[in-house]
Amino acid sequence: MNISLILQMAADTESERIGLVCDTRRWSYGALLRAARGAALNISKSTCSYVALLDESSEAAAIALFAAAMAGVPYVPLNYRLSNTDLGALLSRIAPAYIIADTDRIRQLSPEGRHIVRSRAAFVAEAESMADAAIPTDDPGDGIAVQLFTSGTTAAPKAALLRHANLVSYVLGTVEFGSASPQEAALVSVPPYHIAGIAALLTSIYALRRILLLPAFDPDDWLALAASERATNAFLVPTMLSRVIARMDAGVSAHPPALRAISYGGGRMPTELIERALKLFPDTDFTNAYGLTETSSTIALLGPEEHRVAHASSDPAVRARLGSVGRPLPTVQIEIRDEDGKPLPLGERGEIYVRGDQVSGEYRERSALDAKGWFPTRDAGWIDAEGFLFLAGRADDVIVRGGENISPGEIEDVLLSHPVIADAAAVAVPSTEWGEAVGIAVVTKPNLPPPSEDELRTLIRNRLRSSRVPERIAVLEALPYNEMGKLLRRELRKLFQS
Repeated sequence: MNISLILQMAADTESERIGLVCDTRRWSYGALLRAARGAALNISKSTCSYVALLDESSEAAAIALFAAAMAGVPYVPLNYRLSNTDLGALLSRIAPAYIIADTDRIRQLSPEGRHIVRSRAAFVAEAESMADAAIPTDDPGDGIAVQLFTSGTTAAPKAALLRHANLVSYVLGTVEFGSASPQEAALVSVPPYHIAGIAALLTSIYALRRILLLPAFDPDDWLALAASERATNAFLVPTMLSRVIARMDAGVSAHPPALRAISYGGGRMPTELIERALKLFPDTDFTNAYGLTETSSTIALLGPEEHRVAHASSDPAVRARLGSVGRPLPTVQIEIRDEDGKPLPLGERGEIYVRGDQVSGEYRERSALDAKGWFPTRDAGWIDAEGFLFLAGRADDVIVRGGENISPGEIEDVLLSHPVIADAAAVAVPSTEWGEAVGIAVVTKPNLPPPSEDELRTLIRNRLRSSRVPERIAVLEALPYNEMGKLLRRELRKLFQS
């Protein structure tokens, strides 16, 4: 099944229902389908091999996603925050591409290849002008629907491939068609080049839920849009939720009156933050969604009732599940394996492996699946006796001190229990004696002095073991995060190497 059939089904069922709102313009499902068909015809005529988006979220992102699917070429949303050098390198890897972007930015990039460039306004206008055109879907559903460049560290970004079958499997396994009432609206504020943004478009349209697109996240704009459009659902990364809560605590008057469900993911959620959110939004259902680009989004969920039970429990084991990512979806399998790839028993930490129809595990360069279809996520974690999955950071982030593996997360949890600490991170630092040792960076709450280094070391020694006591400590104004709320540990490691 080609993902464009998701929009086709929505338009056939509720052609006049509003499916998308962006910058005050309202699009029905029928109008979106007609624009996607017009854009697909233009793309096909161009003979380009890719459709690239270098822009913020807008109706152009939704139209381009489905138009590319109809034209049978991969949709490649690019991170517009990258440097011109990095973007130029990515564009050279997808030439020739039909690019929707700011034309001045493209001139700065001077990409090589036979690219065709359209501004957002021109792309949408041309698509609408061809809206009555009929175009057959070239790809029946076994080809590549989306190509996403993963974040590079020391190497060039990998081109992760998601086939129509992967994305459709995720949508069909998590959403019931037409299940949303006309009043339901999903506020989407994640960037279009992230898998969460693509998944939000596909699942909301399949459910017939109105999409409220916020081009660039700002907490005041988010609150205002949620209130004015009566958003019922939203997805936020932890840093976004933190900024929304901070504005509400500061007395911002806008309060989302209809908000009944918030999903979050994309980064580590501090327990203190989710507890504050549960108190601030007592009538809102919270869901923690864990997934990766290579898995077509979510593979495990901590649902609303599990949040409430964990939050209210006095049992430490049950309460700890508020820091988990819940249980695997019924459509996927998850295993925890050791360094030799052997499955580990419940409660033991190792690397998370996942298998299922929505799991791609495929890159332009190679496939990362093993012979039985298992994908190594490179995330570390464990599963408790009741099947709840806990994350322990990236497998590459483990601190190896004298042969002992130390999870940064356990140290960070202890640091965040200190009443003055607002944010904390632990990383490996070079050690003459141990090879690697622990370094920590902390951020204090506003207008509060930082604890002394001795106090922090004593806190960790008393709650954990002496091997977890940091050799180096830094107090920062803020920790480095990317726009999706992922901590950039490599930047902290550079700090301790200087």
